[in-house]
Amino acid sequence: MAMVAARAGVSGQTVSRVVNGSSRVDPDTRARVEQAMTALGYRPHRAARALRTGRSQTIGLVVTTLATVGNSRMLQATAEAAAERGYALTLVTAAHGVAEAFDRLAEQEVDGAIVLNEASALVSAAQRPTGLRLVVVDAPTGAGFTSVHSDHAGGAAAATRRLLTLGHTIVHHLAGPADSFAAVERERGWRETLTAAGIRPPAVVRGDWSADSGYAAGRELASCTAVFCANDQMALGLLRAVSESGRRVPEDVSVIGFDDVPEAANYRPPLTTIRQDFTALAQRAVSALVDAIEGMPEAEGAAVIPTDLLERASTAESVR
Repeated sequence: MAMVAARAGVSGQTVSRVVNGSSRVDPDTRARVEQAMTALGYRPHRAARALRTGRSQTIGLVVTTLATVGNSRMLQATAEAAAERGYALTLVTAAHGVAEAFDRLAEQEVDGAIVLNEASALVSAAQRPTGLRLVVVDAPTGAGFTSVHSDHAGGAAAATRRLLTLGHTIVHHLAGPADSFAAVERERGWRETLTAAGIRPPAVVRGDWSADSGYAAGRELASCTAVFCANDQMALGLLRAVSESGRRVPEDVSVIGFDDVPEAANYRPPLTTIRQDFTALAQRAVSALVDAIEGMPEAEGAAVIPTDLLERASTAESVR
């Protein structure tokens, strides 16, 4: 470190700040230090740093499944965001409960953990090791942890309003699982928007996030004129069911999804959807956790990441 400091023309403390990802270094100085590190072949020694700081520079990620698009995209985005802050990522599944996942992370001496989506519903009831810092994605604010989530209700409201402005007198909803925070919030946004427009919300049809469940629900919803789907995968199944019924999207049925999966623009027709910013979501979660680990003041309340409506070809004005 002394050699790096001398080559970069800075103090040893500045080099230490760069190595530890501190924000208290201006960009030009950081670039000069990083160039000196590269030229000298300097690599931080993680084990030695852990002994000195009392931190492992590792955070845990708790999931129930990686089969959903949201979880897999969050895994990638979280790994990238953690690396930017100088932290490694350890993945554990909650197959045997969140408490057991927390115990495994404690054994690996992680500095904190992020809990994703479906696993978030299990956090409040789970006993966790003393001192384990938590950030929970897709959960209401709870005691002892910070919450980060997309604006699910706002996105659902935007989708519902768009279908109403196209002249549809009723908008049906293909909802996600009842125990999912994201699904409940999206249903709330849909329901409140219809109610505010003086429309009685129809009964929801519920799926499990998969395209197969969307197809099954689509056979029931194929006679509708407008459907807001709680995610793009279920919308994909619904598009197939509508097509097989002999009706057309968007001429007969307008469909809006949620997430903006990479394939959504290549659905047939290209899917109008609500875009979640998974990168911003992961960065906010990692930033909140690392700030807590490093002793920064914690922000109060939930961090809410905005969503956007992306217009494509699966919606059209009502012909009725």
